[in-house]
Order: sequence, then C-alpha cells, then structure tokens
Amino acid sequence: MAERKPERRSGQRIAAQVPVSIKCRQGSVQTTGYTRDLSQSGIFLYTDSHIVEGSELEMVLILPEEVTQGGKRWVCCRALVVRVEDSVDGSDFGLAANIRSMEMLPEIPG
Repeated sequence: MAERKPERRSGQRIAAQVPVSIKCRQGSVQTTGYTRDLSQSGIFLYTDSHIVEGSELEMVLILPEEVTQGGKRWVCCRALVVRVEDSVDGSDFGLAANIRSMEMLPEIPG
C-alpha cells in the first residue's frame, strides 16, 4: 500500500476560476492567467507564459466571497512559485505558489 504524503497546505483551497494579472518581481514577465483554486495562503493558476520555480510574483485578482468570508474583494498578492507543471498539450503552464502577503485594494466607484 502506498504511503500517503502529509498535507502541506495551511488553509483550505476553494475551487474558483478567476482572472489574474501577473508580474514577475524581477520584471521579466508581465502576463495574465486564471486560477484553478486558491486560499489565503496559496494559489494554483494557469498561464501561457513560462514562469520558473522560485520566481517572485505580484498578482492582482478578485478574491471570491468564499475566501474573504464576505464580499468579493480586489487584492494584490505577493507570492513565491513553488511548483510548475507543463500542460499535456504544451499550451499553458500550471503554477503553484505560496502567498507571502496580501493587500486589499480600494474599491473604485463605478
């Protein structure tokens, strides 16, 4: 019987497909993507730009109500990429990242 790996996540992930604006803090990549799941401490997202493990990211997205325990909120997150997965067809990349900090952004009146 295979040994089960211990869970490394510190928070429950919520399945949510949310658009994300991504910038590598090293300044080499600015792109977009969309989330597969997220929590207040981690995120998994897909992008068509190759970003390497260990990259520091700055991401802007709307957190869903399930994560904020209230209304949807715009946030700016700083995160560290801990895993990169190539897609089966090579069209995009999956990124797992630990969120290091999260700043709520002010609402813009419509």
